[in-house]
Amino acid sequence: MRNWKEADLFEWLKAEYLPDLVMSNNQFSKWDCYSPEFRMRIELKCRRTHYATLLIEKPKFDAVVGKATRHNDIPMYINSTPKGVFAFNLFEVNPIWEINSKNPATTYWANKTKIQKECAYLKLSEAKKIK
Repeated sequence: MRNWKEADLFEWLKAEYLPDLVMSNNQFSKWDCYSPEFRMRIELKCRRTHYATLLIEKPKFDAVVGKATRHNDIPMYINSTPKGVFAFNLFEVNPIWEINSKNPATTYWANKTKIQKECAYLKLSEAKKIK
């Protein structure tokens, strides 16, 4: 899990929990995959370091929750860290939003530009550890 990428997390979820899991058709979607059987709209994130809280950006949160609400799905945020895989039902968390100015402008690490983003840090106590 230490060096997992989102594709690894997707394949593990599909093999272990959600055999019907499909990737989003749009590579720029604010959610990564969907389970028709379990009606879950899922955003995936892989962390190389384990943290006591896991960051989610407000636009991602709003998009996943909004899409799930419109389609009567469950919005999930699933993170892997070196210490496990943690699943958050976004209907059941209590995010406290703050402006964080230490975020990279993109997830492409060659770009070192930092920008402000509205984020929340989700407590692991609000997640279900699934691995």
